[in-house]
Amino acid sequence: MTKAFTEEMKKQLKEQKQTILQSLSGQSDDMRELVKTVESGDEADVAADAIDRTLLTALGTQDANRLQQINNALERIYQGKYGRCVMCGNEIPQERLKALPYALLCVGCATAQERKNR
Repeated sequence: MTKAFTEEMKKQLKEQKQTILQSLSGQSDDMRELVKTVESGDEADVAADAIDRTLLTALGTQDANRLQQINNALERIYQGKYGRCVMCGNEIPQERLKALPYALLCVGCATAQERKNR
């Protein structure tokens, strides 16, 4: 894996991290607004707000998980281990890393892991 590619991925990971942090911050603002409207609405509004809160919470959890994966990928870059499958140690193809810059597994190991988890 070239240093230029690793630097490109590092930049992309940092951009994704910033986007998630902004999203989580915005979700907190949205959550505060929903709490305010629950106190003043009728039953249909309250139900809709509860659904919105649940959705925002789920999205927040997904973003938090992705943020952790991004932080782990950045740490692997700093350690010089980025782009290596954590299971088999083989190099993860650049195409996979471009699509999923925080990938831990090569395609073969990811497929095997998914089959095992079914």
